[in-house]
Amino acid sequence: MSNQPYEGMYDGGYDPYQQGQPPHQQTPQYQQGQPPHQQTPQYQQGHPQYQQGHPPYQQPYAAAQYTQQWEGQTWDTQAQPTPAYVPRQPPESGQWARQSYEEEPQPVPEAPLTAAQRARLEGRSPIIEPGLRPAALTAVLGLLLAGGAALGSYALLVPLVLLQAVTAAGWFRLNGMWPARQGIALAFAGALTADVALLVAGREQAPAAILGTLGVWVLLTLVLQLRSHADPDTRMYGLMATVVSAALAIIATGHLAAEPDAVTVGAAAVAVAVLARALPLPTPASVVVALLAAAGAGIAVGGMTGVGNGGALLGAAAGACALIGHRVASYDYPSRFVHFTAGVALPLSVAAPVLWVLGRALV
Repeated sequence: MSNQPYEGMYDGGYDPYQQGQPPHQQTPQYQQGQPPHQQTPQYQQGHPQYQQGHPPYQQPYAAAQYTQQWEGQTWDTQAQPTPAYVPRQPPESGQWARQSYEEEPQPVPEAPLTAAQRARLEGRSPIIEPGLRPAALTAVLGLLLAGGAALGSYALLVPLVLLQAVTAAGWFRLNGMWPARQGIALAFAGALTADVALLVAGREQAPAAILGTLGVWVLLTLVLQLRSHADPDTRMYGLMATVVSAALAIIATGHLAAEPDAVTVGAAAVAVAVLARALPLPTPASVVVALLAAAGAGIAVGGMTGVGNGGALLGAAAGACALIGHRVASYDYPSRFVHFTAGVALPLSVAAPVLWVLGRALV
């Protein structure tokens, strides 16, 4: 075969095969920045065999370079436009993403709904009350306090210590702080100190023993929280929870400071009120029934003790305090531990100061 087509293509130019370099690096036509469309006529004029049916030879390197370097618009690109590559925009970006995000339904969690979440969906109150079993435990603990008060101070001390321990633990869990062993131990130690101080000083010095222990424990809690390395918000939250827990546990010592007959009447009234409040009735109706039941229990037990007719007032007041403590233990997203600690202890602990005050006035 003849080598004329190959020889004519490099006339007056650079032959890459003579110096060992590829043609697409130093071809003069390409270095001058001229488009390949304007170089085609000189090939047609110098070699007429291209016009006589011989197809022109196209180098793969030149074709690749034309595509990579030449981007200007000429008559050739207008007549036969080269499709430009447009990257496809993913459906997750831009306006389509917002539309698809709004139109697509949100996934439904597979975990079962809590009682509070179900109450919100049904339009009811998300506050969950302790229920009948915690109320039954409160009634049992109240009857133990009533019986212990009738037997003597040291017999009353056993259920009182149990009440104070459950109060300290329940308040921390009620505030979402668990485990909080140091805080619970500190509050319970304050309650035991108040009990010992009251037994040593006597019932006549009850205010000094209770309030003095409370003041010392608040100062001790403050010093311990200042030594903590936690952030300020956490320290303040822990300080308030510890102070309130210790205060409630120490205030429960009021059962030991009050008149024994008042404790017997009040503890029985609290037991009846909490059981009545746990009945499946509407809230307003159950509150009224609980107060009436507490007053009735006060009248019945007061007639058997030295309280007499004042038992109705004492029972109603103790029942009102029990309902307050019951309501405090009812909150959003509760747990069984809260119901069986704070729900059991708070109705009796909150009623202790009222029993001490009204017991001194009525007995």
